[in-house]
Amino acid sequence: MKHIIILGDGMADHSVARLGNKTLLQYADKPCMDLIASQGATGRLITIPDGFQPGSEVANTAIMGYDLNRVYEGRGPLEAASIGYEMTDDDLALRCNIICVDQERIITHNGGNLETQEAAVLIDYLNEHLGNEYVKFIKGIQYRHLLVVKGGNKNIVCAPPHDHPDEPWRPLMVRPQAGSETDPTARPTRFSAQETADLLNRLILESQKLLAQHPFNQQRISQGKRPANSIWPWSGGYRPSMETLMQLYPQVKSGSVISAVDLIRGIGHYAGLDIIEVEGATGLADTNYEGKAKAAIEALKNQDFVFVHVEATDEAGHDGDLELKLKAINYLDQRLIRPIFEEINTWEEPVCMAILPDHPTPVEMRIHVNEPVPFIIWHRGIAPDTVERYDEVSCMSGSYGLLKLQEFMQTFMSLT
Repeated sequence: MKHIIILGDGMADHSVARLGNKTLLQYADKPCMDLIASQGATGRLITIPDGFQPGSEVANTAIMGYDLNRVYEGRGPLEAASIGYEMTDDDLALRCNIICVDQERIITHNGGNLETQEAAVLIDYLNEHLGNEYVKFIKGIQYRHLLVVKGGNKNIVCAPPHDHPDEPWRPLMVRPQAGSETDPTARPTRFSAQETADLLNRLILESQKLLAQHPFNQQRISQGKRPANSIWPWSGGYRPSMETLMQLYPQVKSGSVISAVDLIRGIGHYAGLDIIEVEGATGLADTNYEGKAKAAIEALKNQDFVFVHVEATDEAGHDGDLELKLKAINYLDQRLIRPIFEEINTWEEPVCMAILPDHPTPVEMRIHVNEPVPFIIWHRGIAPDTVERYDEVSCMSGSYGLLKLQEFMQTFMSLT
């Protein structure tokens, strides 16, 4: 049996008064997901281990079946792998957002929804003025980039910018972890944790001065648009050591990951999956759903495992855009899940499909929250449970109950 996971990032939500106290999944037009739920088995999944923040890097790695306590090194190294930057042993790689700040507050974590070509100009500009033998900015996609500090120390506390919309940014600047300077087990590095924090904070402040002067931002301001006027480094780590999915699950002989997000492609890289590029995949609600569906179907014809990730629902949640998130759920349902479901239903070789988010991103909070997410598992011949619709409430009655972390992948891959 082949296996495919379709993940709507941040798709789960809370009840909203404007929707008659329904969640977005309860309210949204998603007939295909509801059909699959009625024909499959459902449940809920805890995706965040104790002691970890509810980030996509944590949740997606756990969903793929990895023990975060053994393999987690932060978001930066995963994105480095996706971008194609080969980390050395003394590299500290951090995710580097280009954000918008104003009146001493974080306005948006995404720099006003930068296009990749626009951001590339700014990253080159930052490298020219701030890069040196120890500091290098590496271009990623849209607002998501990489900052590498040679000899940097990972024992620092960085605030994910998407968790702090409309909050003052100065109290969120980088600081060393408590006790890091006296930890006898800490890895020796060129810079101490305090020196690394000081360096990153200096880069933040200098980036704000430089980006404020850049013609791109001057033009955006004149057009009434949000400027991309600060870097924000976070989630740093060293090169991770991960077994491939093929080593963890003998059922998987080959597989692919499909995503517009560097982070997810980085997880796929270390998991031993092929990274499939889809033209027009943006990470936003305008992504190429049909292209991703086609790519997933073609990959599944020749491989055992496919992981399809869609970021649009998470971005809409972070923007607090209820209508856009409802639209993104519908697009995911009709333009990606439906064609895949209809195609694999015609195949002689059975395919097992799972649908789930990695974490909730409630539109009225605009941040990730650490709560169980609903999931569906379907294949021809599965004994369906009594759940008729796919949403946070209905799946509480699912036959799988409440799974934790790696239990999901172990359960999913046991269906052969």
